[in-house]
Amino acid sequence: MSNGNHNILIAITGIAQLDALLSFALITAESPRTNIVILGLVPVPEHKSLTSATLKARDLRQAIDPIARKIGARAIISVAHNIWRDLKRTAINERSSVILLHHTDVPPFEWLNVLPCEVIVVKPPFTPKNPRILLPIRGGPYAAMALRLALSLAESQGGEITALHAIASSDVDNGEKQYLDLVRNLRELPKITRWIKTHGDPINAIVRAARNHHLVIMGAVDRPRSGDPPVGVTAATVLSQIKTPAMVVRASQRTPLFFVREPEAHPIDHTVSVVVDKWFAENTFHAHEFQDIEQLVELKQQQNLTISLGLPTLNEQRTIGKIIKSIKSSLMVKHPLLDEIVVIDSNSTDRTVEIAEGLGVPVVKHPDILPQYGACKGKGEALWKSLSVLRGDLIAWIDTDISNIHPRFVYGILGPLIREPRLMYVKGFYQRPLHLGRKLEARGGGRVTELMARPMINLFYPELSGLLQPLAGEYAGRRQALESVPFFTGYGVETGLLIDLFSIFGLNAIGQVDLEERIHRNQSLMALSKMSFEIIQVFMQRIGRARRVNLVNDMNKSMKLIRQARTQFQLDVTDIRAFERPPMNTLKEYRDWRAQIKSERKRGRIQMEQESILPV
Repeated sequence: MSNGNHNILIAITGIAQLDALLSFALITAESPRTNIVILGLVPVPEHKSLTSATLKARDLRQAIDPIARKIGARAIISVAHNIWRDLKRTAINERSSVILLHHTDVPPFEWLNVLPCEVIVVKPPFTPKNPRILLPIRGGPYAAMALRLALSLAESQGGEITALHAIASSDVDNGEKQYLDLVRNLRELPKITRWIKTHGDPINAIVRAARNHHLVIMGAVDRPRSGDPPVGVTAATVLSQIKTPAMVVRASQRTPLFFVREPEAHPIDHTVSVVVDKWFAENTFHAHEFQDIEQLVELKQQQNLTISLGLPTLNEQRTIGKIIKSIKSSLMVKHPLLDEIVVIDSNSTDRTVEIAEGLGVPVVKHPDILPQYGACKGKGEALWKSLSVLRGDLIAWIDTDISNIHPRFVYGILGPLIREPRLMYVKGFYQRPLHLGRKLEARGGGRVTELMARPMINLFYPELSGLLQPLAGEYAGRRQALESVPFFTGYGVETGLLIDLFSIFGLNAIGQVDLEERIHRNQSLMALSKMSFEIIQVFMQRIGRARRVNLVNDMNKSMKLIRQARTQFQLDVTDIRAFERPPMNTLKEYRDWRAQIKSERKRGRIQMEQESILPV
């Protein structure tokens, strides 16, 4: 069909269309190396928010993913008020050479005309082996493309072609000459074994002849008249009247793309609210989408990925054992999703280290990692230093005070990274019950998030306002992303990571996943107050840096905390400073270590390849 790489884009608005189009995609593939991308289009009425289609997008993605994996294709979900604009954008981004559309989902001509590649409108079902193909030849700009496709399918499927030429009653003399010219030019093609010449209405002639054929291939009209179907009256009428499978072809827009103007109707709304709504609908996942762990393992192996889980701890003897047993049993022993689990401990004084080591998990004290750079207190320090211990291409971290631990907390945040190569960072979100005495408030947790973090994000980083729980402690990322950003050493680590990764990689590199419910130890209001104070400093640092103003030096770093002893109140002053570590890939020791690991992996692959070809 096209020169160079053959990239097929299947565009659908419903899963039923995929079954019908997939067979056509497979028989039109020019080689086993043909790349197939399945684009699920989810249209949303102009008056509705794009977030209203979040569940529909998730359902479509879940339906497409297993089919795509089975044939080695990629799946993309696009939610839009104007799905045809997204179809064009995807075709450009994927460098598609042909787009397959179901005959019930043809874009208006003004959008069909600006698509940057060949288009095939398909009426299913699948064409059998050894098909008899009907090729109506009426001239026109797409006759050559129709002939090329018919010859390709006849060759690959062992079929034969019937060439049909209908001569209008009003143009008999000229029509006879065209017919003779066609016969003369095409008689050398062995796959064309029959010729039909008729007089009268071409639509009736095609419909009659289609009854004795397995497939009809015809060209679309170049420019339909106002009010006509996008592919032209003849092609549209034939599609509606025949029961035979059919393909209507249209060549790509020959005008250079930078000269092609999109239709004026439905201009793009670039407001932040719409951008966030679209991101939310397309990038919000649920853990149950990834509960088939065997499939994740298969995808991991196909991509030659290694995956590490880091568990930051500080006096978590009540929960660490259950967490390790649950995750290790499910995601290492039963399913080899994780290559390693490492506890990064911050000098626990209880039995945390003893329990972890007793369960066969290595424990590293974070002050002992890269000691030449000193040691700071805080979870962020442990996470930063763990980058120089954990060996995986993907790195996941979860908090270790979770009392209702389940493997979904890990496979849920890893799944989107494994399935979606464009994603660099994935955060979890969940319901967070809050214990109020003996009562349990189902959605009472996340007080710092709702009262401070999300309002600050909406004010200063509105593009990130779709993140439901920006401070969640369960997240995963690609090493090349995590090693390239600074880490705040304390409570501000999640805020800093989110802002910095967004600044470098953009919004569409971030995903979020519903992990359902998380039950953990709730902190006191005083502890949350100190947490908020530190996180606000992180916001001020990043806001100032973006505006090239040093806001932090002018800020007060001490906080007066109110303490009550019986009937007395007093003010205690605490120094709270948001300190940050540099990107890990700026450290020579780290770069040397990574080079050594890459060398070891390369030697290992070479050895495996050599062993695989040794005689048994």
